[in-house]
Amino acid sequence: MRVVLGLTVLAVLPALLVCLTSFLRTIVVLSMLRHAIGMNETPPNTVLIGLALFLTLFTMSPVLQKVSQDAFEPFMAGKLSMEDGYGKGVAPLREFMVRQTREADLALMVELSKAPTPKSMDDISNVQLIPAFMLSELRAAFQIGFVIFLPFLLIDLLVSSILMALGMMMMPPTTIALPLKILMFILVDGWSLVLKALVGSFH
Repeated sequence: MRVVLGLTVLAVLPALLVCLTSFLRTIVVLSMLRHAIGMNETPPNTVLIGLALFLTLFTMSPVLQKVSQDAFEPFMAGKLSMEDGYGKGVAPLREFMVRQTREADLALMVELSKAPTPKSMDDISNVQLIPAFMLSELRAAFQIGFVIFLPFLLIDLLVSSILMALGMMMMPPTTIALPLKILMFILVDGWSLVLKALVGSFH
């Protein structure tokens, strides 16, 4: 039975990774960074996903350790029933999601589900909490992405204005803007700034 449960968890792991962890915010921000620079295929998707997985592991490490200690290890040792193991395993994930989720998003999901208004966080079902968490993660990712886009947009505008002033309207602005964006990103140590901001955005 425990082997079957383990195989089932492995089968649904990709969906759980996207829905219940910091992976969603991380991969969206990294994708927006790539588009802001103007390189739609560089870094490749496999690199971004790999980096997002490691960042997710860093941010989720305390939660995953608690799930392992409170639920997975006791269940595999036969000290917990499946129902108790599920409850203890989900609790740390719920705590993490609640901390990241806006009240407005929770209220929206409760309204859309046409469920009675919950009196406390314990009354909110996972069916309501998970999409609210995902919506909050998307909002946070877009906010970070907007800030990332601004300096690159400024470079695009400056290059376009200079080319127009010089009468070089036939030259694509990206020919000059892209190297300048890469240079600026390197000079400000962009990867470190983005990754620190990403990890620091979780509370």
